[in-house]
Amino acid sequence: MKRHARSSTWTKPSPSCGRSRRPTPPRRNPGPLSTRGLRPAWLGLAAALALAALPVGAGATGSLKLSTWNLEWLTVRPQGDPALPADVTPRTAAELDRLAHYASRLAPDIAALEEVDSPQLVARLFPAQHYRIFISNDPVVQKVALAVRADLAVVRHADVTALDVYPPSAPHHLRAGLDLTIGQGADSLRVLVVHLKAGCRDSQPTDRKPACQTLMRQIAIVQDWIMERQDEGEAFVVMGDFNRLLAPDDPAWRALSENGPLILATAGRASPCAQGNYFIDHIIAGGPAREWLRPDSLRVMLYRENGHDDPTRLSDHCPVSVRLLPP
Repeated sequence: MKRHARSSTWTKPSPSCGRSRRPTPPRRNPGPLSTRGLRPAWLGLAAALALAALPVGAGATGSLKLSTWNLEWLTVRPQGDPALPADVTPRTAAELDRLAHYASRLAPDIAALEEVDSPQLVARLFPAQHYRIFISNDPVVQKVALAVRADLAVVRHADVTALDVYPPSAPHHLRAGLDLTIGQGADSLRVLVVHLKAGCRDSQPTDRKPACQTLMRQIAIVQDWIMERQDEGEAFVVMGDFNRLLAPDDPAWRALSENGPLILATAGRASPCAQGNYFIDHIIAGGPAREWLRPDSLRVMLYRENGHDDPTRLSDHCPVSVRLLPP
């Protein structure tokens, strides 16, 4: 059966730091997508813009397509594996094939990936003839990774292990950040891939919820990384699953941007993914990369089949992409 991937974004006022009322559960045993409709206030949103995905490297001349995609427990460990929650199921061959289909449609030059267990599984989606795969050295199942177009120069830096703010004795640990430089010379781009603590999508600065305190400690680590890049005058992006509704009045965004101007590609937009919601997957550009970000290039690829939503949830996140035009 032929499947179609649609890319779109919705224009929408930026979220405030008031609490969201819509929880999003993690992936467990696959079930049907929610049938709940969009919030009434969203009825006036602009129509989605559909774009066909291009083959690898076939974008606008000289541009780079950057994507971030949370693949939701991309693992083939058997159910009951001690490293997994009890109700998480392994990916089937059919699911991997379908994810590979959408990865081919997405055709990024650089893809930040979250919740991946091994480079071999990532290579099922982004094959070695087209991409080089880099993955964090975490003792966790939900690692972060980067798929980089094979002809691009890459320098890997030490993982940002400070993002695991839990003590060594903690029963579970948080994910490190993946830090690389892509390209050479004046058009080189420093990239940090993150997947931050869940459970604090929005909060006030005085919120004492443990998940919020943990996330804000991680935000401080990302802020330090950003400050180092700004001090060096580097072009950089931070992308991944922030588990946070970043907005101008959000304390997390204010912390990230207080030392110099940044561009939040998802600002003022809502994602059409999974019945629609504000973004928690973000791409942030800083330094010279702010000038490289192509206006209105933000896209979200949806899981579609014959013009209808795919009945099987391949992930509870959709790929989010932008284009950069380096000098």
